[in-house]
Amino acid sequence: MSCCAATIGIASVEDGAGQRQTASEELWLASRALGNGLRQTDLSVPGVHCGACISTIESALRVRPEIERARVNLSSRRVSIVWKEEVDGRRSDPGAFVRAIGEQGYETHLFTPGEEEGDVLLKQLIRAVAVSGFAAVNIMLLSVSVWSGADAATRDLFHWISALIAGPALIYAGRFFYQSAWNTLRHGRTNMDVPIALAVTLSYGMSLYETIAHGEHAWFDASVTLLFFLLTGRTLDHMMRGRARSAISGLARLSPRGATVVHPGGSREYRAIEEIKAGEQLMIAAGERIPVDGRVLSGASDLDRSVVNGESAPAPVAAGDGVQAGTLNLTGPLLLEATASARHSFLAEIMGLMEAAEGGRARYRRIADRVASYYSPAVHLLALLSFIGWMLVEGDVRHAMLIAVAVLIITCPCALGLAVPVVQVVAAGRLFQGGVMVKDGSAMERLAEIDMVLFDKTGTLTVGEPRLVNACEVAPKALAIAAALAAHSRHPIAVALQKASAAAPPLAGDVREIPGAGIEARTKDGVYRLGSRVFTCGADGATNGQSEAILSLDGRELACLRFEDRLRPAARESIEALHGQGLETAILSGDRGPVVAEIGRRLGIGTWRAELSPRGKVEACTAAAGGRRALMVGDGINDAPALRAAHVSMAPATAADVGRQAADFVFMHQPLTAVPFAIETSRQASRLIRQNFALAIGYNLIAVPIAILGYATPLVAAVAMSTSSLIVVTNALRLASTASTNAFDRMEPVACPRPLGSDDEHACLSHSDRALSRRPRPRRVPLGTEERAI
Repeated sequence: MSCCAATIGIASVEDGAGQRQTASEELWLASRALGNGLRQTDLSVPGVHCGACISTIESALRVRPEIERARVNLSSRRVSIVWKEEVDGRRSDPGAFVRAIGEQGYETHLFTPGEEEGDVLLKQLIRAVAVSGFAAVNIMLLSVSVWSGADAATRDLFHWISALIAGPALIYAGRFFYQSAWNTLRHGRTNMDVPIALAVTLSYGMSLYETIAHGEHAWFDASVTLLFFLLTGRTLDHMMRGRARSAISGLARLSPRGATVVHPGGSREYRAIEEIKAGEQLMIAAGERIPVDGRVLSGASDLDRSVVNGESAPAPVAAGDGVQAGTLNLTGPLLLEATASARHSFLAEIMGLMEAAEGGRARYRRIADRVASYYSPAVHLLALLSFIGWMLVEGDVRHAMLIAVAVLIITCPCALGLAVPVVQVVAAGRLFQGGVMVKDGSAMERLAEIDMVLFDKTGTLTVGEPRLVNACEVAPKALAIAAALAAHSRHPIAVALQKASAAAPPLAGDVREIPGAGIEARTKDGVYRLGSRVFTCGADGATNGQSEAILSLDGRELACLRFEDRLRPAARESIEALHGQGLETAILSGDRGPVVAEIGRRLGIGTWRAELSPRGKVEACTAAAGGRRALMVGDGINDAPALRAAHVSMAPATAADVGRQAADFVFMHQPLTAVPFAIETSRQASRLIRQNFALAIGYNLIAVPIAILGYATPLVAAVAMSTSSLIVVTNALRLASTASTNAFDRMEPVACPRPLGSDDEHACLSHSDRALSRRPRPRRVPLGTEERAI
């Protein structure tokens, strides 16, 4: 199996100045603004197939001053370029990126999420396998007659017939290798298709020479059979990659081709999804999928939101509700207002996370790519030394050439190049099926290394939907003022306060939110504050186990609002599973000590810190690790700094935008089982990567000496090389096919077996949660309300 496929032509940008300008403008419009003067462009490079290709393209792009970073995704054959809008006062030209890639011999075009170029290539590979297999069978039949003792004239005739069959077969079926090798050499580089093309050509050339010279032996059968095995290996590799990426392909199929746009005059127009803009009105009939994120203007229906949260139960929506791309409209027509374009919608975000997971530059992957980039020159040198050595020992040119050809074939680093990316693709797909999105492949490697898990409380250990429990004890005017202040925040307690109070007129004054503290409004009546007791009144207060928000005016308490929140589904079982995995757990919260202590008591977490500011969470996160590796799980704006500071981080899909952007993982399901499930999957992926490295290195340590010593013919070398690559890919696919021993994979919701409000309160336990509850309970540290030092 080879590493690099054919790359025909160069970048699709013409030399004319006008055409270049047009291409540059198109690339500029297609790019995505990232802020701080940066933009991102995603290009498809179909010819990328190995570590050497990745290194070549990334190196060619990184030397340009306007490029901040460039990353190639091997599985999706996509290069993501982050670049500066201006350099030295001049506007950057994105068309130069395409030309830079083209100068390295790679054709490129704009990347479309979910695009499928693989089906065309797969058909071409299958046809090539069929042609080479048919030719190999017929030549083998002729060879059997020669081996059976045919006379000289018959032998020469059969050799010439074999040559006539093998020649066209090598040209047609071997074009993948010849085109790639020639394209690479003419750009002054080398790849692993060069030794393969050289080996096939030398084998055929030696056979043709023997035929012309009336020799007894020819290797036409070996040449064509070698090609057949190489193509078979490549085809199977291509199919396995497609299977591993089926999760992304499935997501792409959830996006409709277009939608019906309703114009202000009432006229309607069906428009492609790429042309729908924010602010336009869309008519979605029952049975259609939502094309972009939007808000319901009129109508009522039920939505299948399983792609969003994994819940199979239909969710009702009505006017004013938000809807997300990819969800299925089940029962009635809806008139929507698009709030985002297709490329900025929820479904595109999920696909982007999946693509990023495949392209992560983890430590193991950097090692494999670096080794593969040096492999090709080493192979040529090794084959040359083998040829020279056997010439000095025997003086037989033909035997020395055969050994050199076998060395060229058997030393392909395909297995080493596939060791990491295939595992990453499979692991990302399995996590996606379990409701976990991965933003970077290196995050899985870091998650496998952790030995401690730190949790935020509100919205993470709890569902983040607190309920006001003492509304009747609060004066209506104070409640209205508190609700008016809460309207300026998205904090769960602020949202609960708005729901519990009638609509109140906004406060006239300067209102601002202070993360980790509360909301402050400077009005003509004085300074109103809503938040923690320390923030509002400057002193501690009651020590009950309920969350509270204090409303104060100029430091004087006006009302104490108390809230209750329920635990996230399967929270206790998930914490027990983490303890069973040998991990320590702790809580870092901005809430009061008694509230955090009560949550810790109910969940079995004996280590906690309370009343922390965002900076305090970062410091506590650093102190908690103490040189160890910690996973931070949080959801709020005030958690974002700690999420970035941790060794690796995770946030629920309900988290604030800042929190989701800061996290390495995003989990879509309500149950907290996503945390131990992601850790278990990452650990399994790490083990498989190490196994693949051992298999690849062990293969070369055994196979190369055998070829050098002359015990492997070119045919045997081809079989051995293809088999090694397939073993590595098959080993990686075990991660997708093996059922989890902890049963985290299936997360369909079931009825809650416990009454709400009890000490063991859970919302809805899944099948996996019940399996978790049957695990042996780990031994815990005795609990107490005293804060323990972390």
